[in-house]
Amino acid sequence: MILPNYFMADLPPDAELNPTMIREACETIRRNREHYLARRSTQAIIKLLADVGESWRQPEYRFRKLTLEHGPAATGFSSGTLAKGLDTFFKQLTAENMEKLLEQDLGDGRRLEQMAATPAEDKTGRAAIATPPELIAHITAGTLPCATLQSMVLGVLLRSAQFVKCASGASFLPRLFAHSLYDADSKLGACLELAEWRGGNERFESVLFEQADCVTATGSDETLAAIRQRLAGRARLVAYGHRVSFGYVAKGVLSGLHARKIVARAAADVAAWDQLGCLSPHVIYVEEGTEMSAEQFAEGLAGELAERELTEPRGKVPVEIAATIASRRSFYEVRAAHSARSTDTPRTRLWSSPGSTAWTVVFEGDPLFQLSCLHRFIYVKSVNNLSETFHHADVIRGKVSTVGLSAPEEKAQEFATQLARWGVTRVCPLGQMQNPPLAWRHDGRPALANLVRWTDWEI
Repeated sequence: MILPNYFMADLPPDAELNPTMIREACETIRRNREHYLARRSTQAIIKLLADVGESWRQPEYRFRKLTLEHGPAATGFSSGTLAKGLDTFFKQLTAENMEKLLEQDLGDGRRLEQMAATPAEDKTGRAAIATPPELIAHITAGTLPCATLQSMVLGVLLRSAQFVKCASGASFLPRLFAHSLYDADSKLGACLELAEWRGGNERFESVLFEQADCVTATGSDETLAAIRQRLAGRARLVAYGHRVSFGYVAKGVLSGLHARKIVARAAADVAAWDQLGCLSPHVIYVEEGTEMSAEQFAEGLAGELAERELTEPRGKVPVEIAATIASRRSFYEVRAAHSARSTDTPRTRLWSSPGSTAWTVVFEGDPLFQLSCLHRFIYVKSVNNLSETFHHADVIRGKVSTVGLSAPEEKAQEFATQLARWGVTRVCPLGQMQNPPLAWRHDGRPALANLVRWTDWEI
């Protein structure tokens, strides 16, 4: 795949970066931002982003075709998974959604350009302006692209220069997205820089942190603590630590044909991005007393994952990951055989893809939360109610990002409230776990308002 050398990530693999290159790149994009981006209207930026988002959903769009052609080798995701993921992300990138995000987070979209007041503020003689960072440094983690693309979109909306540091081997999709922005508007593209290196390179990152007004970082708690210590108050840090997610199916929804739809939605959450994101479920809890038992739900889920493997196959995995999956399968095969012969052991069953590690479903009567080894390896567990689930998932309390919920309409709000009070930061319908809205509050914090500096004006 040949692209122009607009960004450091476009350089040949054997090209060596150095701190001077990073400093000069930061100075350049900051200067370009002042000349080409800072004074653009919010509406002009929204239109440009919406047009780029629409282009990415077109089958003949150059950068989409490059993604589907070269993406499987570069990212490890199949072309079917990539196509589904691109459509899911870019359908959110509409003018209407961006305007709603600005209103939700800033109260008034004009606040990026001038002092403005909400109706309530106007009555008390107050207004405010939101000043964005001149240069945002994004420290990304892993190969899952959506979080990085989302961060880049937010930076463009704020009209900030952006330096995107990708994890080693993870720049493919962010790089193509940056090229698509450059293709749509070269002056905007000149306010972006992308590079990749192994995390923890203090020579490079010290220079980057000195230049940035704001740093966004995703990673382990240890990684974030190290970044926080190195920043030492020089730049604002917006950090997103490791999170896990699970699904919950309440009784009263698994009847007739509707049961098949809910099982299919659960399969969509497991298959999306091969279950590798913080929004992917490790466990799906099914309440006892439903028309379909948790064990039957697990069996149906196995069938749905088998069908999805035909159209959205899981990507290839390294030998060591395949070995981990095979080892864990063997453990549950033994447990399932033992539980079938014993009345004292909680029931266990296993379904898996024949001849490969493409998908695995484990049903357990034991409701204790269990971390999955991911790559479409999912647990289904039986519980009596949500309170019991909280008890058995206490080990991850405070670390839960998303719960995919399927509940009767009249009880859904009650469930969502209980989950919120327990510490969950996002509750969504089952089937939408990897499809957060553009305006979602990542880790319970506003997306845009967290990045800007506020100035109040008391009139």
